[in-house]
Amino acid sequence: MNAAQIIALKRDRLPLSTEQIEWFVQAYTDGSIPDYQMAALSMAICIHGMDKAEIRALTIAMLKSGVTLSWPNDARPRVDKHSTGGIGDKVSLILAPLLACCDVWVPMISGRGLGITGGTLDKLESIKGFRTDLSLEELQRLTEQVGCVITGTTKDIAPADRKLYALRDVTATVPSIPLITASIMSKKLAEGLSTLVLDVKCGGGGVVRNQADARALAESLVEVGNAMGINATALITDMNQPLGKMVGNAVEVNEAVALLQGEGPEDLREVTLALGAEVLISSQLAADEKEARRRLTELLESGQASDKFSEMVCAQGGNLEQGRDVAAPTSILAKRGGYVSGVDAAQLGRMVVQLGGGRQCMSDQIDYAVGLEMRVRIGDAVEEGEELLRVFARKEVADPLVANFRAAIAIHDEVAGTGPLILERVQTVGRKEDE
Repeated sequence: MNAAQIIALKRDRLPLSTEQIEWFVQAYTDGSIPDYQMAALSMAICIHGMDKAEIRALTIAMLKSGVTLSWPNDARPRVDKHSTGGIGDKVSLILAPLLACCDVWVPMISGRGLGITGGTLDKLESIKGFRTDLSLEELQRLTEQVGCVITGTTKDIAPADRKLYALRDVTATVPSIPLITASIMSKKLAEGLSTLVLDVKCGGGGVVRNQADARALAESLVEVGNAMGINATALITDMNQPLGKMVGNAVEVNEAVALLQGEGPEDLREVTLALGAEVLISSQLAADEKEARRRLTELLESGQASDKFSEMVCAQGGNLEQGRDVAAPTSILAKRGGYVSGVDAAQLGRMVVQLGGGRQCMSDQIDYAVGLEMRVRIGDAVEEGEELLRVFARKEVADPLVANFRAAIAIHDEVAGTGPLILERVQTVGRKEDE
């Protein structure tokens, strides 16, 4: 086969065969196809899309590039959650240990930041000593020992995605339903899961901006999961403003720890409980949402989930007691009074990347100490001179960007309405339930 010919087919909006997709993925994985040709195919896919058969073939090819975890026959249910990524989304840090307290195993394989959205692994690496490079043996052993791990893809699990994930981040090919589906599901299928809940973010701070596209992505993910034997469901959640107050790396870990200790913002708690309830119901560990939420709330309030997070961090070499560095704050003040009518979450995400909290090219190093804190939310009344944001960065870096940060918070004279956090539940393709 010829890589250029396959790229040309997709460029010309023609479908690729399973054999062509398998060959291309394998050749890219072993280095026969260079990054620039995979970038070209990715852009063609991003522009022209793939049909359902192509998406499934791409997912399976990426899965087959590595190994699939096998578990004892008497193993506990293996469950996981995956988010398509949003500004301030640190749910995984809370949900993994929370679910591990429910007699399930959570072998969570996560990713790094993509585009404007932060990555779970980058956040966890702000914890001194925390390892996100567990071997296959370590991943399985610690999952059975602790109940949960959060780690990156290994050289054994979906190595094709490991290469493509970083490439997509710097080639503007992140917002593609086929590429997102194959990336997420190849890793999740490799975990040997029984249940998966997907958090599809919808709005300016997510990979998909409108609800129709979010539904299409949710259906794509659920369809592939169910076809491969996983009990998969999805929630479409609002991402028109950051989730929680903190955006960055160290600051998001601190906020997650606070919520595990009974504090933290209500919107972050609500999304965490909604996703956790979905897992327990799908795994037949709770009869309904009321029972699931009650159980999860008790685990949060009793401190058991916090203890489990500490146990996981320690098992992966981290030290929670050693404080995480956070840069000095710069306050962004309102120039007028009124009501917060909108938040440009995407702009805030871009600004955090510009501060050094994300990558603009594959070789960039993350500055874990930078970030921001939301001091207002949509609908809040503000007065002239009131604090809108706190930006954590060196003063010489933050000061030139003050106007950009202020512009991300729209203030008008009329009160703005806010919609629900949970927009839809997608269980099977073509069927959705409004929350």
